[in-house]
Amino acid sequence: MKLNLALAQIATKLGDVESNLEKHLEFIKQAKAQKADLLVFPELSLTGYVLQDLVASVAHTPTEDDPVFKHLLQASNDLDLVVGFVDEDSRHRFYIASAYLSGGRAVHVHHKVYLPTYGLFDEGRFFAWGDAVRAFDTRFGRVGMLICEDFWHASPPYLLWLDGADIMLFSSASPGRGLTDKEKLESARWVERVSKAYASMFTSFVAHCNRVGFEDGLLFWGGATINDPNGELLAQGPYFEEALTVCELDLNQLRRTRARLPLLRDERTNLTVAELQRILQK
Repeated sequence: MKLNLALAQIATKLGDVESNLEKHLEFIKQAKAQKADLLVFPELSLTGYVLQDLVASVAHTPTEDDPVFKHLLQASNDLDLVVGFVDEDSRHRFYIASAYLSGGRAVHVHHKVYLPTYGLFDEGRFFAWGDAVRAFDTRFGRVGMLICEDFWHASPPYLLWLDGADIMLFSSASPGRGLTDKEKLESARWVERVSKAYASMFTSFVAHCNRVGFEDGLLFWGGATINDPNGELLAQGPYFEEALTVCELDLNQLRRTRARLPLLRDERTNLTVAELQRILQK
């Protein structure tokens, strides 16, 4: 089975949901022209990142009666979509969220479970913490989504792997920080390294879509990547500019890799649970 996967590293306008929606529809049109089956957008792609007191005013719900999502849900009849937005629950708590849209409906919504509050980050002041990491079924197989800081921790990708995710979709609004000796941003080097590592360790496809552009003094670096279950880099977007990166995935690679390297078969989940219980009881 083949999956034509597209990653849209876009520049968003802070707080301007209508403008950002237009950009989504523009990239959806481009992805359809390249026969994409699934198009992934970055973290908070509909709203911009440094929202602070704007959070409540840009929240939307992935339903047909929402003035923004009705257009995206309609578009998802032609190709599946992952979009980043601010979600609001029934008790008016706000979450950094990603929605997987397919066939005119929201198949799954992931709430960011790790909210960084160190360095230049202050997400914990404005958003509620998500409390679930779960894979879900799509027409391409079982998928899992994580948002930025989620995949800087080892446990969320591990949980997705155990829950059956063969395709992991990571979205981020990662600002550029630090330079390495090779004049590559330290933040880019780190994300590329862990994406490759997760693909290798979990013998799964791992795709990462990061935003670009300037916002409130931050520079976002883009550099979308797709790694196969061997950890091999299949495609990479440019740094610092908007781009649509499209790559055909051969999903049969999952079988070939796992027949050679049966890490999933040999994983001792009960041992992990027992040791976690021991550690937590200390």
